[in-house]
This record gives sequence, structure tokens and C-alpha cells, in this order.
Amino acid sequence: MSQSYVPNKSVPVRVRFAPSPTGYLHVGGARTALYNYLFARRWGGKFILRIEDTDEARSTIESLKMQIEDLKWLGLDWDEGPHPQTLIDKGHFGPYRQSQRRIIYKEWAEKIIAKGLAYYCFMTDEEISQQRQQAEAQGKPPQVNSPYRHWTLDQAQEKLAQGTPATVRFKVMGEKRDYVLNDLVRGEVRFPSDMVGDFVLMRSSGMPVFNFCCAIDDHLMQISHVLRAEEHLSNTLRQMMIFEALGWKLPEYGHLSIILGPDKQKLSKRHGATSCNDYRENGFLQEAMNNFIALLGWSSPQAQEILSREELIEQFSPDRLHAAAAVFDEQKLHWVNATHLRNLPHEELWQRLLPFFNQAQLEFPTDMDWQDRALSALKTSMMTLKDGVELFKPLAKTTLPFTLPAKDTMSWESSPKVVAKWRELIAAHPQRYLTEDDFHQIQEIIKKECAVKGKFLFMPIRVAIIGKPEGAELKVLIPLIDKEVLVERADMALSLMDSPL
Repeated sequence: MSQSYVPNKSVPVRVRFAPSPTGYLHVGGARTALYNYLFARRWGGKFILRIEDTDEARSTIESLKMQIEDLKWLGLDWDEGPHPQTLIDKGHFGPYRQSQRRIIYKEWAEKIIAKGLAYYCFMTDEEISQQRQQAEAQGKPPQVNSPYRHWTLDQAQEKLAQGTPATVRFKVMGEKRDYVLNDLVRGEVRFPSDMVGDFVLMRSSGMPVFNFCCAIDDHLMQISHVLRAEEHLSNTLRQMMIFEALGWKLPEYGHLSIILGPDKQKLSKRHGATSCNDYRENGFLQEAMNNFIALLGWSSPQAQEILSREELIEQFSPDRLHAAAAVFDEQKLHWVNATHLRNLPHEELWQRLLPFFNQAQLEFPTDMDWQDRALSALKTSMMTLKDGVELFKPLAKTTLPFTLPAKDTMSWESSPKVVAKWRELIAAHPQRYLTEDDFHQIQEIIKKECAVKGKFLFMPIRVAIIGKPEGAELKVLIPLIDKEVLVERADMALSLMDSPL
């Protein structure tokens, strides 16, 4: 496929993301939303959020709110659809929740029946099951051959008046031919018309089925392009038939590659975090998630691995989408996230870290000079915002817990003397913060005066600073810990000799 795709300028670009509100927004759904968002922004079009909530048993308002929160976190703002706070529709093509469009589907079903393109079918579940079993036994597709296909509308309405439940079935034309789709991702795709028999548009309960809702909504909302998951490819034939029968112009379709886990199986919960909410709570940045999931099935024409939102919009085009399955590489996600994290201005990075610090009840100095120095020292060790909690914990004003190995270390004969001398020297230090050189000089004094070296020198001092005998490099931490905090921790380390952990 050529790498020069430009949408038809005579047709306004209108794309939609249409999730089912049955849980958090998962990675695959987020990628679909992102590609549609980038497509709309790239060509100055509209990005529509449409909620496919006709599955009454599984759709919940709580799930809808969760998915909207995830989309907001990713920064994928939509031009039409439920308002992100009030859920009240914004846009001129609503309602945008399918559960609120039932009368529209009913009216269109009646129009299609009146045109002779569909019919009422009174077959019972048992009759349908029996037909399908017979077809399978004969090696034929399990398609329904309804005896009501040729009934007149008057006949059907008479039976309806008797209270007999009926589905509405689309009348598939008899001649066998191929329906041809020029897919934006896969190129030419052919669907033999006999792949499907007369299919249901409306259930006997009055609830429309997915393919009918989708076709009606895409037309009425003037959707120009549909980028959606590969698993919807099997739905396309039915939707093409509905569009053709009604004389409507078909949107351009692009069916995105499947996302696999490292084991080359379809990405699922068994692979770990797969919802956007999981990644948000684990300290991933929204710009890193967008960057990473954009590369799951698309590649930059500049061969870039790290891209800003502006670069993604500028470079996005469906001719760079790949039909081959994409593999979700957790290590690469961490690398992308760490790169974006380290590129953030320190003031912004600190604001991103604060919710994680607050949750862990960690208190730090508020002056930007200290925060700048702390981030300069520690951000290169951070892959996610959540990593900052353990990295920064030794710097907090908050009291540190002392580990069992810490008490073991303080039980050594020389340890109390080492920590006492450490406390004496830092308490006498004239500055609020020690430098790295100050720290080394003090260690040398303790080494000589207490006649200790090796672990008997370093480990008690470490306990008095971070509450455990092993861990972070002290020369990095010391210049960032207030002298008063160091004195207080030394006192606590000395008190370990007199109290149980």
C-alpha cells in the first residue's frame, strides 16, 4: 500500500470510538481510541465517543464512568458524546448511548421491513437449533432458513397482533457474489455473500443487535472512517449488506492488528496489567502509554521510538498501520515510560509524584531547590512514578521503620559507639545539609576514633540513616537529608538497643 494516504476532501472526517461499558478500558480499546483520535486530529476532523451499551446484563454506569476516566487520563478528548463530567450529550448527532436510541432502531427496522429488505420471523429457539443441527450434520453452514421469509407484511402483523414474539431478520439477497472491502490496513478483503444467511436485526425482546445498531449509527452520525479491532472484521459483511440495501455510502474501514502477550497468545489478564487504570495506578505516564500503544501496530515514518502527542498527530497515517499481530513488550513499555519521565521538567515531575508520596504518607521539603536536587539525583533510577516512593522514602521527614537486620547490626559491640560518634559529629556540623565530602570526612574520623572498618563502620551508619544496613548509595542521599532528621534517626537507632522492634 502506498504511503501517501489522504482522506477524501469532499467528505468531512468523522471517526468514532465505541466501547461497551462492561469494565475498565483495556489496552486494546485504548489503542483503538488513540488511533481514531490521532486520525481525527491529523486531518482536522471530529472524534466521537459513542457508547454501545445494549448489553443490559453487563453494561453499567460505573463502567462507563471508569472508561471515561481512563480516556481523560490518556488525554483523548472527544468532540461529541457524553460530557466527561455530567455524561450529558454534547454534539448534534445524539443520543450517543445506544440504550437511549432504541426508538431510532425500531423506526429503522420498520422502514426496512416496509421496503421488503427484512421480515418478521416467528421461529422458536428450538426450531432454530434443530435447523442448525441438521445443517451441520449435512456439512452445510449453520444458517437459518426461515419459513416466514416470504410472508406478506399483513400476515406477519396479524400474527404479531396475537402476541406471538418475533425477531426482525435481514433478507440476504439470493445471488451469490463477493462483497469487496478495500481495508485501510489489510488491503482488499473479499466476503462471499453466502457466508451468512438471513441475520437478526432486532431480537424478539425489542433489543437491536450489534451489527444493526452499528450500521444505523455510523450512517446517521455521518461516520467517514472506522478504525476498529480485527475481531470486528467478521461483522463487516453484515454491515456492508445493510448499507448497500439502504443505498448508503459505506465508511472507509481499517481493521487493526491483534495484540499478543509475550507468549504469543491474545493479550489478557493472565499477562498482568492490561487495563489503563492498572497502569495509571502503577505510576505510568499518559504520554508514555500513548507513545507505547501507538507503536503496537503502527510505526513512525521517521523511525522514532519516543514521540510526543504532537509528533504522533503529525506523523499518523493509516498506511503505516500493520496487519501483523503486535506483541505487548512490558520491558519496552517501562523503557518508554522512563524516557518520558526523565524528560519532564522537574517542577512537573514533582507534581506527578506528589499523589504517590501522599498515598505513602511521605513528607518532603517544599522548596524547589531541594526538589530539583533530589530529582537530579534519583530520577535516573525511576522507571515509573511509583518507583519514586521507595527511592525517596529515605529522604522523607516521616519516621522510618527499622528492619530486623537493623537491630541485628546494632547488637554488634562496636555499633552503639559508631552511631553515637556519627550523631555527635553531624549535630556539630555548621550547615543544614552535609556535602558528599563532609560525609566522607566524618566517616574517616569515626573509623579512626572508634577503631572500626568495613561493615562495622558502614552498616551501623547506614542503619542510622535509612533504617536498614543495606540499600541506597549514601553519598547520593546524605546531601538531601536535613541534619535535624539525621540526628533524630541516629537517636532512634541507638534506642534499638533498649526496645524490641
